Amino acid sequence: MSRLSKARGGPGTRVLLFFTRRGLAAAAGTNPERATEPLEVYAHAPRLLRAYGRLEQASSRRGSMDTRYMALATLKASTLVACPYCIDLGSQISRTLGLRDAEMLALPRYETSELFDATDRLVLDYAVGMTRTPAVVSDALFTALRARFSERQIVELTHQIALENMRGRYGVALDLGAAGFSEGMVCALPEPRE
Repeated sequence: MSRLSKARGGPGTRVLLFFTRRGLAAAAGTNPERATEPLEVYAHAPRLLRAYGRLEQASSRRGSMDTRYMALATLKASTLVACPYCIDLGSQISRTLGLRDAEMLALPRYETSELFDATDRLVLDYAVGMTRTPAVVSDALFTALRARFSERQIVELTHQIALENMRGRYGVALDLGAAGFSEGMVCALPEPRE
């Protein structure tokens, strides 16, 4: 249960929640009762909710970056921030995009796992660097990204990792729990805190 109550919202909010629920169900292949809880809390600030909805809508459009890399980066950021809602949803969406259960469970040791190739590791290193506090992205890491990806792909990947950090920190601060997207299935594990 969230630290804040759900806001009922007006007709616009209810329409946004309806379409969000439908979109989440399509992306995740499941529709748990608490699927839209983060937005129901966001509804206390309707202008922010609408702006956030537009950001998510624009971000969800297929770009030029391979979906595997986007899924890996998003899920890694979720596990580092340790947001239960984000890990739950991210695990299920990653599964629908082709990530195997073994890969999700190997994320904490991706540097040495044989399940990830050099490009996977590069993407995961970038997600780790961006999600650290403070964020640390070395010139060497960025040079390696430029050698593998176009500038557009780097912007899309950077945006996705930054967005997941925003989602996760929002979820942790407001104590948003898992919604049940991955109920009964393997879920990525939060990273241990140092």
